[in-house]
Amino acid sequence: MTPIDALPAATGPRDPRRLIAVVGLALTLGYAVLIAGAVLAGDWLLDRDGAPIVNDFAATWAAGRLALAGTPALAWDAEAAKQVVVTAIGRDFPDHYPLFYPPPLLLVATPFALLPLVPAMLAWLAVTAPLYVLTIRGILGGAAGVLVACAVPAALWNLTATQNGFLTAALFGSALLALPRRPLLAGCLFGLLTYKPQFGLLIPLALVAGGHWRTIAAAAATAAALAAVSWLAFGTAPWAAFLHGLPVARETFLTLGLGNWWKLQSVFGLVRALGGSETLAVVLHGAVAMAAAVGVVVLWRSRASYGLRAAALVTASLLATPYVYIYDLVLLAVPVAFLLRLGLDEGVLPDEPAALLTAGAFLLAYPFCPVQFGLAATLVVALVIARRALVGTDVGADMGADAAQPRRGTAASARASARGLTGFWR
Repeated sequence: MTPIDALPAATGPRDPRRLIAVVGLALTLGYAVLIAGAVLAGDWLLDRDGAPIVNDFAATWAAGRLALAGTPALAWDAEAAKQVVVTAIGRDFPDHYPLFYPPPLLLVATPFALLPLVPAMLAWLAVTAPLYVLTIRGILGGAAGVLVACAVPAALWNLTATQNGFLTAALFGSALLALPRRPLLAGCLFGLLTYKPQFGLLIPLALVAGGHWRTIAAAAATAAALAAVSWLAFGTAPWAAFLHGLPVARETFLTLGLGNWWKLQSVFGLVRALGGSETLAVVLHGAVAMAAAVGVVVLWRSRASYGLRAAALVTASLLATPYVYIYDLVLLAVPVAFLLRLGLDEGVLPDEPAALLTAGAFLLAYPFCPVQFGLAATLVVALVIARRALVGTDVGADMGADAAQPRRGTAASARASARGLTGFWR
Protein backbone atom coordinates (compact mmCIF):
# COMPACT_ATOMS: atom_id res chain seq x y z
CA MET A 1 0.00 0.00 0.00
CA THR A 2 1.40 3.38 -0.97
CA PRO A 3 1.11 6.49 1.25
CA ILE A 4 -1.56 7.82 -1.11
CA ASP A 5 -3.60 4.63 -0.86
CA ALA A 6 -3.59 5.01 2.91
CA LEU A 7 -5.48 8.29 2.63
CA PRO A 8 -9.28 8.49 2.81
CA ALA A 9 -11.06 8.00 -0.50
CA ALA A 10 -11.13 11.12 -2.65
CA THR A 11 -14.32 13.10 -2.54
CA GLY A 12 -13.79 14.47 -6.02
CA PRO A 13 -11.27 14.89 -8.81
CA ARG A 14 -9.62 17.71 -6.88
CA ASP A 15 -9.66 16.29 -3.38
CA PRO A 16 -7.22 18.58 -1.53
CA ARG A 17 -5.77 15.89 0.73
CA ARG A 18 -4.95 13.71 -2.25
CA LEU A 19 -3.41 16.68 -4.05
CA ILE A 20 -1.24 17.43 -1.01
CA ALA A 21 -0.11 13.81 -0.91
CA VAL A 22 0.69 13.64 -4.63
CA VAL A 23 2.82 16.79 -4.55
CA GLY A 24 4.49 15.71 -1.32
CA LEU A 25 5.25 12.22 -2.60
CA ALA A 26 6.69 13.54 -5.87
CA LEU A 27 9.03 15.93 -4.08
CA THR A 28 10.03 13.34 -1.47
CA LEU A 29 10.98 10.82 -4.14
CA GLY A 30 12.91 13.50 -5.98
CA TYR A 31 14.87 14.34 -2.84
CA ALA A 32 15.65 10.66 -2.29
CA VAL A 33 17.16 10.47 -5.77
CA LEU A 34 19.23 13.61 -5.12
CA ILE A 35 20.54 12.28 -1.81
CA ALA A 36 21.42 8.91 -3.31
CA GLY A 37 23.20 10.64 -6.19
CA ALA A 38 25.15 12.85 -3.78
CA VAL A 39 26.31 9.83 -1.77
CA LEU A 40 27.35 7.91 -4.89
CA ALA A 41 29.16 10.94 -6.29
CA GLY A 42 31.09 11.48 -3.07
CA ASP A 43 29.41 14.80 -2.31
CA TRP A 44 27.83 13.87 1.03
CA LEU A 45 29.02 11.91 4.07
CA LEU A 46 32.13 10.47 2.35
CA ASP A 47 34.17 11.86 -0.53
CA ARG A 48 35.37 9.78 -3.47
CA ASP A 49 38.38 8.62 -1.48
CA GLY A 50 36.19 7.42 1.38
CA ALA A 51 37.20 10.24 3.73
CA PRO A 52 34.53 11.94 5.88
CA ILE A 53 33.10 15.17 4.46
CA VAL A 54 33.06 17.88 7.10
CA ASN A 55 29.91 20.02 7.33
CA ASP A 56 28.03 22.13 9.89
CA PHE A 57 27.59 19.19 12.24
CA ALA A 58 31.32 19.44 13.00
CA ALA A 59 30.66 22.23 15.51
CA THR A 60 28.22 20.12 17.54
CA TRP A 61 30.34 16.99 17.33
CA ALA A 62 33.57 18.78 18.30
CA ALA A 63 31.78 20.42 21.23
CA GLY A 64 30.74 17.01 22.50
CA ARG A 65 34.26 15.63 22.06
CA LEU A 66 35.76 18.53 23.99
CA ALA A 67 33.21 18.04 26.77
CA LEU A 68 34.12 14.35 26.99
CA ALA A 69 37.79 15.35 27.16
CA GLY A 70 37.11 17.58 30.16
CA THR A 71 37.65 20.86 28.30
CA PRO A 72 34.09 21.94 27.39
CA ALA A 73 34.93 25.66 27.30
CA LEU A 74 37.15 25.07 24.24
CA ALA A 75 34.00 24.30 22.24
CA TRP A 76 33.68 28.08 21.76
CA ASP A 77 37.27 28.31 20.47
CA ALA A 78 36.90 27.83 16.71
CA GLU A 79 40.52 26.79 16.17
CA ALA A 80 40.52 24.28 19.03
CA ALA A 81 37.24 22.79 17.81
CA LYS A 82 38.62 22.50 14.28
CA GLN A 83 41.71 20.68 15.53
CA VAL A 84 39.49 18.09 17.21
CA VAL A 85 37.89 17.30 13.87
CA VAL A 86 41.20 17.39 11.96
CA THR A 87 42.73 14.93 14.41
CA ALA A 88 39.74 12.62 14.20
CA ILE A 89 39.52 12.43 10.39
CA GLY A 90 43.26 12.64 9.73
CA ARG A 91 43.23 15.58 7.32
CA ASP A 92 42.77 19.33 7.24
CA PHE A 93 39.79 21.15 5.74
CA PRO A 94 39.43 24.79 4.68
CA ASP A 95 36.57 26.10 6.83
CA HIS A 96 35.90 26.75 10.50
CA TYR A 97 32.60 25.80 12.14
CA PRO A 98 32.37 28.00 15.26
CA LEU A 99 29.84 27.30 18.01
CA PHE A 100 27.61 30.14 19.19
CA TYR A 101 24.88 28.20 21.01
CA PRO A 102 24.58 28.32 24.82
CA PRO A 103 26.15 25.58 26.99
CA PRO A 104 22.99 23.43 27.36
CA LEU A 105 23.74 22.25 23.81
CA LEU A 106 26.62 20.26 25.32
CA LEU A 107 24.06 18.02 27.01
CA VAL A 108 22.78 17.03 23.58
CA ALA A 109 26.13 17.00 21.78
CA THR A 110 28.02 14.76 24.20
CA PRO A 111 26.19 11.46 23.49
CA PHE A 112 26.68 11.84 19.73
CA ALA A 113 30.38 12.59 20.23
CA LEU A 114 30.82 9.03 21.51
CA LEU A 115 30.56 7.96 17.86
CA PRO A 116 32.94 8.69 14.97
CA LEU A 117 32.00 11.74 12.88
CA VAL A 118 29.99 10.15 10.05
CA PRO A 119 28.07 7.66 12.24
CA ALA A 120 27.36 10.56 14.62
CA MET A 121 25.94 12.59 11.72
CA LEU A 122 23.66 9.73 10.73
CA ALA A 123 22.61 9.17 14.34
CA TRP A 124 21.80 12.88 14.71
CA LEU A 125 19.55 12.75 11.66
CA ALA A 126 18.02 9.46 12.80
CA VAL A 127 16.95 11.10 16.07
CA THR A 128 15.95 14.61 14.98
CA ALA A 129 14.28 13.90 11.61
CA PRO A 130 11.58 11.54 12.99
CA LEU A 131 10.76 14.06 15.74
CA TYR A 132 10.24 16.69 13.06
CA VAL A 133 8.12 14.40 10.87
CA LEU A 134 5.95 13.38 13.83
CA THR A 135 5.41 17.04 14.65
CA ILE A 136 4.15 17.93 11.18
CA ARG A 137 2.06 14.76 11.09
CA GLY A 138 0.57 15.74 14.44
CA ILE A 139 -0.49 19.11 13.04
CA LEU A 140 -1.76 18.03 9.63
CA GLY A 141 -2.62 14.40 10.31
CA GLY A 142 -2.20 11.16 8.41
CA ALA A 143 0.14 10.26 5.57
CA ALA A 144 -0.30 13.73 4.11
CA GLY A 145 1.42 15.19 7.17
CA VAL A 146 4.39 12.85 6.76
CA LEU A 147 4.72 13.68 3.08
CA VAL A 148 4.49 17.43 3.65
CA ALA A 149 7.23 17.20 6.28
CA CYS A 150 9.49 15.36 3.85
CA ALA A 151 8.59 17.59 0.90
CA VAL A 152 9.51 20.97 2.40
CA PRO A 153 12.70 21.86 0.46
CA ALA A 154 14.44 23.32 3.51
CA ALA A 155 14.32 19.82 5.03
CA LEU A 156 16.61 18.64 2.23
CA TRP A 157 19.08 21.48 2.81
CA ASN A 158 19.02 20.83 6.56
CA LEU A 159 19.70 17.15 5.96
CA THR A 160 22.67 17.74 3.67
CA ALA A 161 24.19 20.24 6.14
CA THR A 162 23.32 17.93 9.08
CA GLN A 163 22.10 20.99 10.94
CA ASN A 164 19.61 21.40 13.78
CA GLY A 165 16.58 22.63 11.84
CA PHE A 166 14.70 19.38 12.45
CA LEU A 167 15.15 19.71 16.20
CA THR A 168 14.12 23.38 16.23
CA ALA A 169 10.98 22.70 14.19
CA ALA A 170 10.08 19.69 16.36
CA LEU A 171 10.34 21.66 19.60
CA PHE A 172 8.52 24.76 18.32
CA GLY A 173 5.81 22.86 16.46
CA SER A 174 5.13 20.32 19.20
CA ALA A 175 4.98 23.09 21.81
CA LEU A 176 2.27 24.82 19.79
CA LEU A 177 0.49 21.53 19.25
CA ALA A 178 0.49 20.84 22.99
CA LEU A 179 -0.43 24.35 24.14
CA PRO A 180 -4.27 24.19 24.01
CA ARG A 181 -4.59 20.98 26.05
CA ARG A 182 -1.26 20.50 27.79
CA PRO A 183 0.05 23.94 28.75
CA LEU A 184 2.73 22.60 31.09
CA LEU A 185 4.14 20.28 28.42
CA ALA A 186 4.10 23.18 25.96
CA GLY A 187 6.06 25.28 28.44
CA CYS A 188 8.66 22.55 28.87
CA LEU A 189 9.12 22.32 25.10
CA PHE A 190 9.40 26.10 24.78
CA GLY A 191 12.00 25.98 27.55
CA LEU A 192 14.03 23.40 25.63
CA LEU A 193 13.92 25.69 22.60
CA THR A 194 16.21 28.10 24.47
CA TYR A 195 19.11 26.09 23.05
CA LYS A 196 18.53 28.34 20.02
CA PRO A 197 17.36 31.57 21.68
CA GLN A 198 17.07 33.77 18.57
CA PHE A 199 13.84 31.98 17.61
CA GLY A 200 12.19 32.58 20.97
CA LEU A 201 12.06 36.38 20.83
CA LEU A 202 8.31 36.59 20.22
CA ILE A 203 7.14 33.55 22.19
CA PRO A 204 6.77 35.45 25.50
CA LEU A 205 4.72 38.15 23.74
CA ALA A 206 2.34 35.58 22.30
CA LEU A 207 1.94 33.70 25.59
CA VAL A 208 1.30 36.89 27.56
CA ALA A 209 -1.16 38.15 24.95
CA GLY A 210 -2.99 34.82 25.08
CA GLY A 211 -2.94 34.62 28.87
CA HIS A 212 -0.99 31.34 28.97
CA TRP A 213 0.52 31.93 32.40
CA ARG A 214 1.11 28.28 33.31
CA THR A 215 2.99 27.78 30.06
CA ILE A 216 5.14 30.82 30.78
CA ALA A 217 5.99 29.47 34.25
CA ALA A 218 6.81 26.02 32.88
CA ALA A 219 9.00 27.50 30.12
CA ALA A 220 10.93 29.66 32.59
CA ALA A 221 11.40 26.75 34.98
CA THR A 222 12.58 24.43 32.19
CA ALA A 223 15.03 27.00 30.81
CA ALA A 224 16.43 27.59 34.31
CA ALA A 225 16.69 23.86 35.00
CA LEU A 226 18.45 23.28 31.67
CA ALA A 227 20.98 26.00 32.46
CA ALA A 228 21.50 24.62 35.96
CA VAL A 229 22.06 21.07 34.74
CA SER A 230 24.60 22.25 32.16
CA TRP A 231 26.37 24.25 34.87
CA LEU A 232 26.47 21.28 37.23
CA ALA A 233 27.72 19.00 34.44
CA PHE A 234 30.33 21.26 32.85
CA GLY A 235 31.01 24.10 35.26
CA THR A 236 31.19 27.85 34.84
CA ALA A 237 33.89 27.98 32.13
CA PRO A 238 31.57 27.12 29.20
CA TRP A 239 29.19 29.92 30.19
CA ALA A 240 32.06 32.37 30.36
CA ALA A 241 33.32 31.21 26.96
CA PHE A 242 29.83 31.48 25.47
CA LEU A 243 29.29 35.02 26.77
CA HIS A 244 32.76 36.03 25.62
CA GLY A 245 31.98 34.66 22.17
CA LEU A 246 28.75 36.60 21.65
CA PRO A 247 30.45 39.87 20.58
CA VAL A 248 32.71 37.83 18.29
CA ALA A 249 29.67 36.19 16.71
CA ARG A 250 28.00 39.55 16.17
CA GLU A 251 31.10 41.03 14.58
CA THR A 252 31.71 37.96 12.42
CA PHE A 253 28.22 37.55 11.01
CA LEU A 254 26.40 40.86 11.48
CA THR A 255 29.18 43.45 11.15
CA LEU A 256 31.87 41.94 8.90
CA GLY A 257 29.62 39.49 7.09
CA LEU A 258 32.26 36.77 6.98
CA GLY A 259 29.53 34.19 6.67
CA ASN A 260 28.39 35.72 3.32
CA TRP A 261 25.55 38.29 3.42
CA TRP A 262 23.54 36.42 0.77
CA LYS A 263 23.30 33.37 3.02
CA LEU A 264 21.67 35.36 5.82
CA GLN A 265 17.93 34.88 5.22
CA SER A 266 16.70 38.01 6.94
CA VAL A 267 15.91 41.62 6.09
CA PHE A 268 19.17 42.54 7.77
CA GLY A 269 21.08 40.17 5.50
CA LEU A 270 19.31 41.42 2.38
CA VAL A 271 20.09 45.08 3.10
CA ARG A 272 23.75 44.26 3.76
CA ALA A 273 23.98 42.08 0.66
CA LEU A 274 22.66 44.97 -1.45
CA GLY A 275 25.37 47.26 -0.07
CA GLY A 276 23.42 48.99 2.68
CA SER A 277 25.13 50.10 5.87
CA GLU A 278 24.82 48.24 9.14
CA THR A 279 22.77 51.11 10.57
CA LEU A 280 20.30 51.00 7.68
CA ALA A 281 20.07 47.22 7.98
CA VAL A 282 19.34 47.47 11.71
CA VAL A 283 16.65 50.12 11.17
CA LEU A 284 14.84 48.27 8.37
CA HIS A 285 15.10 44.90 10.05
CA GLY A 286 13.92 46.43 13.30
CA ALA A 287 10.88 47.88 11.56
CA VAL A 288 9.96 44.48 10.11
CA ALA A 289 10.56 42.75 13.45
CA MET A 290 8.39 45.33 15.22
CA ALA A 291 5.59 44.84 12.69
CA ALA A 292 5.85 41.07 13.16
CA ALA A 293 5.69 41.46 16.95
CA VAL A 294 2.63 43.73 16.74
CA GLY A 295 0.93 41.26 14.43
CA VAL A 296 1.56 38.40 16.84
CA VAL A 297 0.19 40.34 19.81
CA VAL A 298 -2.92 41.44 17.91
CA LEU A 299 -3.65 37.92 16.65
CA TRP A 300 -3.01 36.24 20.00
CA ARG A 301 -5.33 38.69 21.73
CA SER A 302 -8.02 38.15 19.11
CA ARG A 303 -10.55 35.40 18.49
CA ALA A 304 -8.68 34.20 15.41
CA SER A 305 -8.45 30.44 15.04
CA TYR A 306 -5.69 28.81 17.02
CA GLY A 307 -4.10 27.39 13.88
CA LEU A 308 -3.77 30.87 12.40
CA ARG A 309 -2.25 32.22 15.61
CA ALA A 310 0.24 29.36 15.77
CA ALA A 311 1.24 29.82 12.14
CA ALA A 312 1.69 33.56 12.69
CA LEU A 313 3.95 33.08 15.72
CA VAL A 314 6.40 30.77 13.94
CA THR A 315 6.49 32.87 10.78
CA ALA A 316 6.94 36.11 12.72
CA SER A 317 9.73 34.49 14.75
CA LEU A 318 11.62 33.80 11.52
CA LEU A 319 11.21 37.43 10.46
CA ALA A 320 12.20 38.84 13.85
CA THR A 321 15.71 37.43 14.08
CA PRO A 322 18.52 38.80 11.89
CA TYR A 323 20.44 35.53 12.26
CA VAL A 324 18.65 32.89 10.18
CA TYR A 325 20.01 30.53 7.53
CA ILE A 326 18.40 28.32 4.92
CA TYR A 327 18.44 25.22 7.13
CA ASP A 328 16.48 27.16 9.77
CA LEU A 329 13.66 27.51 7.24
CA VAL A 330 12.61 23.94 8.11
CA LEU A 331 10.57 25.90 10.65
CA LEU A 332 8.33 27.07 7.80
CA ALA A 333 6.91 23.55 7.65
CA VAL A 334 5.10 24.30 10.93
CA PRO A 335 3.01 27.31 9.72
CA VAL A 336 2.47 25.62 6.35
CA ALA A 337 1.07 22.54 8.12
CA PHE A 338 -1.26 24.69 10.24
CA LEU A 339 -2.43 26.57 7.14
CA LEU A 340 -3.06 23.34 5.24
CA ARG A 341 -4.99 22.00 8.24
CA LEU A 342 -7.16 25.11 8.21
CA GLY A 343 -7.68 24.80 4.47
CA LEU A 344 -8.79 21.19 4.77
CA ASP A 345 -11.19 21.98 7.61
CA GLU A 346 -12.66 25.30 6.52
CA GLY A 347 -11.86 25.70 2.85
CA VAL A 348 -8.99 27.18 0.88
CA LEU A 349 -8.91 30.85 -0.01
CA PRO A 350 -8.29 31.73 -3.68
CA ASP A 351 -4.63 31.56 -4.72
CA GLU A 352 -3.53 30.10 -1.37
CA PRO A 353 -2.21 26.86 -2.93
CA ALA A 354 -0.30 28.85 -5.54
CA ALA A 355 1.22 31.05 -2.83
CA LEU A 356 2.38 28.10 -0.73
CA LEU A 357 3.82 26.38 -3.81
CA THR A 358 5.64 29.62 -4.64
CA ALA A 359 7.17 29.66 -1.17
CA GLY A 360 8.33 26.08 -1.72
CA ALA A 361 9.78 26.99 -5.10
CA PHE A 362 11.78 29.80 -3.52
CA LEU A 363 13.29 27.37 -1.00
CA LEU A 364 13.99 24.80 -3.70
CA ALA A 365 15.80 27.37 -5.85
CA TYR A 366 18.19 28.50 -3.13
CA PRO A 367 21.22 26.26 -3.93
CA PHE A 368 21.11 27.29 -7.58
CA CYS A 369 21.06 31.00 -6.71
CA PRO A 370 22.05 31.51 -3.05
CA VAL A 371 20.28 34.79 -2.34
CA GLN A 372 17.49 35.66 0.13
CA PHE A 373 15.04 33.13 -1.31
CA GLY A 374 14.40 31.90 2.22
CA LEU A 375 13.33 35.39 3.27
CA ALA A 376 11.08 35.57 0.20
CA ALA A 377 9.45 32.26 1.17
CA THR A 378 8.88 33.47 4.72
CA LEU A 379 7.28 36.70 3.49
CA VAL A 380 4.97 34.76 1.17
CA VAL A 381 3.78 32.59 4.07
CA ALA A 382 3.36 35.74 6.18
CA LEU A 383 1.17 37.28 3.46
CA VAL A 384 -1.00 34.14 3.36
CA ILE A 385 -1.48 34.40 7.13
CA ALA A 386 -2.21 38.13 6.98
CA ARG A 387 -4.78 37.59 4.26
CA ARG A 388 -6.61 34.96 6.27
CA ALA A 389 -6.58 37.23 9.30
CA LEU A 390 -7.89 40.24 7.37
CA VAL A 391 -10.55 38.31 5.47
CA GLY A 392 -11.87 37.07 8.81
CA THR A 393 -13.28 33.82 7.46
CA ASP A 394 -13.02 32.19 10.91
CA VAL A 395 -11.02 29.32 9.43
CA GLY A 396 -10.20 26.46 11.79
CA ALA A 397 -11.43 25.79 15.25
CA ASP A 398 -10.03 27.67 18.19
CA MET A 399 -8.35 24.63 19.68
CA GLY A 400 -7.94 26.45 22.95
CA ALA A 401 -11.35 27.93 23.75
CA ASP A 402 -13.45 25.51 21.71
CA ALA A 403 -11.54 22.29 22.30
CA ALA A 404 -14.22 20.81 24.52
CA GLN A 405 -17.04 21.39 22.01
CA PRO A 406 -15.59 21.63 18.50
CA ARG A 407 -17.97 22.82 15.84
CA ARG A 408 -19.09 20.50 13.10
CA GLY A 409 -16.80 22.01 10.48
CA THR A 410 -13.74 21.76 12.70
CA ALA A 411 -14.11 18.40 14.39
CA ALA A 412 -11.38 16.88 12.25
CA SER A 413 -8.95 19.58 13.35
CA ALA A 414 -9.75 19.06 17.02
CA ARG A 415 -9.38 15.29 16.69
CA ALA A 416 -6.09 15.66 14.82
CA SER A 417 -4.73 17.91 17.55
CA ALA A 418 -5.89 15.57 20.33
CA ARG A 419 -4.25 12.52 18.83
CA GLY A 420 -1.22 14.33 17.38
CA LEU A 421 2.33 14.51 18.53
CA THR A 422 1.39 15.17 22.14
CA GLY A 423 0.44 11.52 22.36
CA PHE A 424 4.04 10.54 21.64
CA TRP A 425 5.25 12.50 24.69
CA ARG A 426 3.05 10.69 27.22
